[in-house]
Amino acid sequence: MWLSDFRIVTPNEVIEHGSLRIEDGCIAELRDTPVAGAELEGNGLLLLPGFVDMHGDMVEREVEPRPNVPMPLELGLRDLDRRLAGSGFTTAYAALSFSPMSTYGHLRSYEHTSAVIRKLKAMRHMLNVDHRVHARFEITFPKALSVIEELITEGTVDLISLTDHTPGQGQYRDIERHVQKMARERGLSREEAAEAIARRIEERTQPAGVLAETLEAISSLCRAHGVALASHDDDTTDKVELMHGLGVVISEFPVTLEAAAEARRRGLATAMGAPNALRGQSYSGNLSAREAHAAGLLDMLASDYHPSAMLPALLELAGTDRDGLPGAVRLATLNPAKALGLDDRGCIETGRLADLVIADDTGIGHVRATLRQGRFIYSGGHLGACAKAA
Repeated sequence: MWLSDFRIVTPNEVIEHGSLRIEDGCIAELRDTPVAGAELEGNGLLLLPGFVDMHGDMVEREVEPRPNVPMPLELGLRDLDRRLAGSGFTTAYAALSFSPMSTYGHLRSYEHTSAVIRKLKAMRHMLNVDHRVHARFEITFPKALSVIEELITEGTVDLISLTDHTPGQGQYRDIERHVQKMARERGLSREEAAEAIARRIEERTQPAGVLAETLEAISSLCRAHGVALASHDDDTTDKVELMHGLGVVISEFPVTLEAAAEARRRGLATAMGAPNALRGQSYSGNLSAREAHAAGLLDMLASDYHPSAMLPALLELAGTDRDGLPGAVRLATLNPAKALGLDDRGCIETGRLADLVIADDTGIGHVRATLRQGRFIYSGGHLGACAKAA
């Protein structure tokens, strides 16, 4: 199948009137001129690689759209699949947590999270996007170690991140800000919120020896099974040094510029959220993705909690990226594919999977269609030929 007269975004340039041929699910040929008789005419629309998402927090709200109103897992995962495809994602790592004492309660219990992971893996052949599992291991809950070990042994986990949401460090290092946020969101007085946070700190604080054993155990487990390891909410250079020593290859959501710079110095890829980049600020008051990008310290964008923010975020960053649109697009395609060891996707070149996004860049941008391995997995109905080709 030929796609002709698109603005094709490769890793290093934009081919203004390019054409691309798909054969057996892969990119078979690439030209810098239109092709007569093509099955699909782009008329100047963008053609991008399919987005690769290493961290998406959306599963919990799909399987339980309102508190204590659970839906069948199959329904929630199918809805998430459609939402991701409509936002241009062709590969997505569902970020699932094991933290039963968190705000989300039962949704992050060992039993519920394990069930979601197993169901997602069992449904992969039924879904359009290539779904993978990013297990978020809260290091202050060492009891989760045996649960994650079982899942890794089963082959159901593709990425592990080491998280610590104890107030006073990481994402919540500004305790006063955290107190005010909790009071506002839960309708508590400042004193009540401060007491709740103090209890949380006490409950989660682990002896240094126990914490060190837990970190070494999960690191060894990942090495033994070839599972990539990421850190989360790095806030100091010391923490980055510790994470690097454990074998971490990705620093996701660094909360200070100093931590991001240290991660880059040690060869870690840095990842931040597309909503942060689009809005120009972190909702929790931490490092802005735009600031990290301007400093040359941003390697990847993740959907985080809002997948439709990805295309607008890339278009926003393209205006300041040293390589323009190709440089911005790499943040959601080639760079995460490289960091995650996915060498068959992530850019438009011959031999790669035909995972593609057709989009326009008017206004905040709009995904018109998404293809995975040459098959249309989403079409907004704006391209008549797309429906025929699908």
